[in-house]
Formats: sequence, structure tokens, C-alpha cells
Amino acid sequence: MSRFIDEPRGAKEINLFELYKVIKKRFWVILIFIILAGTAAFFYSTYNKTTLLYQSSTNIIIGAEAGYRNTLQVIIKDTIVLEKVIGKLGLSTTSDQLANRINVESIDDTQVVKISVTDTNSKNAADIANTTAKVFIEEIPKIMDFEEVSVLSEAKMNPRPINESSQIPIIIIAIVFGVIAGVGFIFLLDSLDDSIKTEREIERLLDVQVIGSVSKMDKKNVRQMKIRQSTEEMRGKTIESK
Repeated sequence: MSRFIDEPRGAKEINLFELYKVIKKRFWVILIFIILAGTAAFFYSTYNKTTLLYQSSTNIIIGAEAGYRNTLQVIIKDTIVLEKVIGKLGLSTTSDQLANRINVESIDDTQVVKISVTDTNSKNAADIANTTAKVFIEEIPKIMDFEEVSVLSEAKMNPRPINESSQIPIIIIAIVFGVIAGVGFIFLLDSLDDSIKTEREIERLLDVQVIGSVSKMDKKNVRQMKIRQSTEEMRGKTIESK
């Protein structure tokens, strides 16, 4: 009896086959977790879509030394230039807001300067970039008495957003989470189940050897037993007739 007390029923031997049986028995739990997690991820990604942004760039050539060119690049985003851009395109924004959407940089320390514009509309991005370059070329002679500026390449519409996102990775992550959570919940339910499931548990708890077991009787087992009995009776009659 001391053996029974020393080994509580909660101490279970675990092997891969037993784990497989536990998961197989309650596999529907995993399916429910997958469906719930996948559905939640779908609705979350649908109603929390990131605003798509498009970028377009134009290149201009500024025929000046690096120091002077840097000064000219600052003027590209100045209010005096951007206010005229807003007026020409009829934009509903301020010069400061527009300046935050424009990036000006030299390409590899050359005289080529790239004017990049980011906008929620691909056509607007291209129009703003081209108009900014045009207004800058028109105004810079009046401001700095400098005329060695020309357009190298105009901006074109870029139909591909720079922050394109997809629902698929989010849903896949949710499904994986659902599988893990479902398996964990199954093992939690199994750990709370104190019923004896295997002959090995009986032998360990009672310290006796199991010499036989009675199968669970259901309609399928009863039907199979009747078929087996009928088959044996027919064989017996066949042998007796011979």
C-alpha cells in the first residue's frame, strides 16, 4: 500500500505514442484554435490596413561645387519654392507639411541631385517632384543669380507602394499560434484528467501485473462480435457435415 501512496496518480509516464494519442483524441480543439486565430488575424489585418505610400523621384543637375550645391539643395525645400508648387498644383497642404514629404540628396557626390516625393497617390508624387524641380529652376536665378541647373530625368508614376503589406504573413503567424495554443490546451486538459487510461498505469499504481483486459463494448464491437460468432458457427457446421 505504501507503494500506492509514494507514487501519486498525477505522476504519468509520457512517451511519443501517448502524446500522439492525446493529441489525436482532442484534435478538434486544435482546429477550433486555428479557426479562431485565423479569423481574428484576417479581421485585424483587414480593418487595420496601413495607408499605402508611393514615391517618385526626379533628377536635376546643379553645376556647382559641393559647398555651394548644398546651399542650393536647401533652397529646394524652402517656403519660397514650395508655396509656388502648392499654388501651381492646387494642393491642400502647407509648405512645412509638403517639405516633410520631400527628400533632396546628392547622388554619390556628383552634381546630380535627386528630388524624391512621398505621397498617398502615385500621380501626385510624380507631379509634385516634377513641379518642384521646375519651380526651383525658375526661381533660383532670382534668388542666387545662378542658372546652371537643368533637369536630367523627370519623375514618373510608380504604381508600386513603398510600404506594401500582405495579410498572408499575419494569418500564417496566427495559424501557427493557434496550433501551439491548441496543443498546449489539450495537454492542460489531459493533465487535469485523473482517470486511468493504460494498463501500465494500473500496474504502477497497484503493484500488480495485468493479465487481461476487457474491450469497451459499443455497437460496432457488438456487431463485429456477432459476425465473428456467426462465422465460427458456420465453420463448425461445415466441419461436422464433412
